[in-house]
Amino acid sequence: MKILRTKKLVLHPVFRGGVATLLVTFVLLPVAAVRAEETATDAPVNSESLPELKTLDGHFPFEVPETLEQWESRAEQLRTRVAMATGLHPMLPRPPIKATIHSVVKRDGFQIEKVYFESLPGHFVTGLLFRPTGDSVARGLNSDGKRPGVLCPHGHGGRMMRNNADKMKQLIESGDEMYMESGSHPKLARCATLARMGCVSFIFDMVGYADSVQLSYEFAHRRHATRPEENVPAGSDPELFFSTPAEARLQSILGLQTYNALRSFDFLASLDEVDPDRLAVTGGSGGGTQTILLDALEPRIAASFPNGMVSTSMQGGCACENACLLRIGTGNVELAALMAPKPMGMTAADDWTIEMMSDGYPELKQLYGMMNHPDHVLCESLVQFKHNYNYVTRRIMYGWMNEHLNLGLETPVVETDFPAITDDEGAVWNDDHPAPTQRGPKHEQTVLGWWNNQSQQLLEDCLGLSATENGFDQTVRPALATLFDLPIPETSSVSVSYSDPIEHDSGATLVSGVVTDEARRREIPIRKWVSQSGDKASSGGTVLWVHSAADETTDTPEWSDAFSAQLRQSKAVIVIDIAAMPTDAPEGKQRTNPQPRRASAAFTYGYNRPLAATRCGDVLAVIAAFQDPPGGVSLVAPEGSAAYALPAAAIAGPFLADATIAVNGFRFADLQHQDDQHFVPGIVKYGDVDALAAWRAPYALTIQDSEEAEWPTTKAIYDARDASDQVQWQVNR
Repeated sequence: MKILRTKKLVLHPVFRGGVATLLVTFVLLPVAAVRAEETATDAPVNSESLPELKTLDGHFPFEVPETLEQWESRAEQLRTRVAMATGLHPMLPRPPIKATIHSVVKRDGFQIEKVYFESLPGHFVTGLLFRPTGDSVARGLNSDGKRPGVLCPHGHGGRMMRNNADKMKQLIESGDEMYMESGSHPKLARCATLARMGCVSFIFDMVGYADSVQLSYEFAHRRHATRPEENVPAGSDPELFFSTPAEARLQSILGLQTYNALRSFDFLASLDEVDPDRLAVTGGSGGGTQTILLDALEPRIAASFPNGMVSTSMQGGCACENACLLRIGTGNVELAALMAPKPMGMTAADDWTIEMMSDGYPELKQLYGMMNHPDHVLCESLVQFKHNYNYVTRRIMYGWMNEHLNLGLETPVVETDFPAITDDEGAVWNDDHPAPTQRGPKHEQTVLGWWNNQSQQLLEDCLGLSATENGFDQTVRPALATLFDLPIPETSSVSVSYSDPIEHDSGATLVSGVVTDEARRREIPIRKWVSQSGDKASSGGTVLWVHSAADETTDTPEWSDAFSAQLRQSKAVIVIDIAAMPTDAPEGKQRTNPQPRRASAAFTYGYNRPLAATRCGDVLAVIAAFQDPPGGVSLVAPEGSAAYALPAAAIAGPFLADATIAVNGFRFADLQHQDDQHFVPGIVKYGDVDALAAWRAPYALTIQDSEEAEWPTTKAIYDARDASDQVQWQVNR
């Protein structure tokens, strides 16, 4: 196709930085439209295929912002993302822990006690508590007689993982371990030595390990296939993990495990002898993943050692390490950076962390240097060892905790041997303390039902008729901005390329073209229609008309009566041809990552935006391209496009004169499966289409919907903004 001209739009800084900040103030700043010279180009109208979906084995670099102010803004967004992905935005209740502590097991310099408590009603967390005894008692005390507390997420293998004699001989020969007895329980060895150093340490069971018996290990960590009962509408009661309703509310095994970890931290911090100013966390492998998330969510953590998972490479292979939204546009190194400037140490090994010394650690050093604490981050190269939390790594961790928990011990801190812990000594449940009987799907229903009820209560002042402006802005607005996280990037620009004009039989002029969003490397096909009457009209502006990929009535919308009427009264109608964009997926579906042994939506939506968010970005790019004059265009979205047109209208805010969205009964809650083209993880939790419409307040919006539909959040927020006259409803029968 011969291309005649390209118009380049340079966006005003307010728009380039994203509209979210602008929408909070509701002040429209002047925007200068910049016209560019017309140039010839032979750019393709559309890409023939899409880039591959990102997987957990991709590359996740950490790009350090140029200023601390930029990092602080980025960090706030990331913390919201982590909280949402774990189902903890808003944070679930964390009342005082009522723990049962029983059955002392003694060793030289420390003792072990069995612990269990309910993290939520009916769901038990189990673990072992290590305290100093004998000569160790005098160590680590502050002037108030309190000592540090160190939480130890164990990682895969379980807290009671034991290496047999043959394995121990190999590990001792390779230098991984020092002692045949204590080294056989490497996860317990670090807890014991921390206790001997004067700390109280607590190691709790990951879901499905050791005494965590209510959901099985195979279910939580080795899931192979989807259960038929999981494929129910997104708005159904969230009775099962991995189901469409659970993902629509961001409820996951990772989220449950993170909440258990937070409650375990609460338990440790509540102990009378523990110093609230010297609380630390250290875990390896899957426990390293939990440590990263805890650092992001728990501000009381004073020092951290997330080992074996801070990497720009593989991000965590288990369902318990993945959740929808978690790593879209980010990765473990940047998430770990949320600990800055507090002390954080780790090692690099001959695994997915092997490149950390050149890719990841320098960026962490740069960030900590910007914060004037370059000595608060450490990555020690131990690439002579395979994936581990071995004796050598533990020795580095002991030194780190000694320094940053102010233990005052002689260095180096040396781990010494102790008789291995037997299975009976490590078991929490016994005849006097029987294990809970509720298990399996029934227990899933208990957990998810409580979770959903609590979330609904916490969102009472954010959604529905009782929604307040502050509640909506503080909780729901950041959530929606995270779900549809594609404002115009700060450094982006968009361009418009046109073909030769064609005189249509109707007397209108048709020009095909493409809008190029350079930042996203997306090309959105458009068709510009100008009628004779529209060209002469002074009252009608430019209308952006979404041709929905879900529109099954016609290949093009131009022959509908509604389109013809719109063209007659408008200066020009720009058809955004979403239907022509490639999806590389079956009709009505979106692409998913095929992951053997990983039947979870998290392995797609944890790394990739859902299709609705991508299409929202496409609409935003076209809105940006036709800001001439700024705010002088309107959006019309016929049936089939509400999933992405509503959030685009909200994000665009004052850059649309008005928006008319044909919802026509569409609700995310009605979607049957996570691979539906409109599915967006979390959207049901945060208010569905009603919240998306409220997000546009106070700007002009017309909603076309069925007669019986109610829009309580939209009405409440438009009213709170003193803009109830800016929203209208039209009934489509």
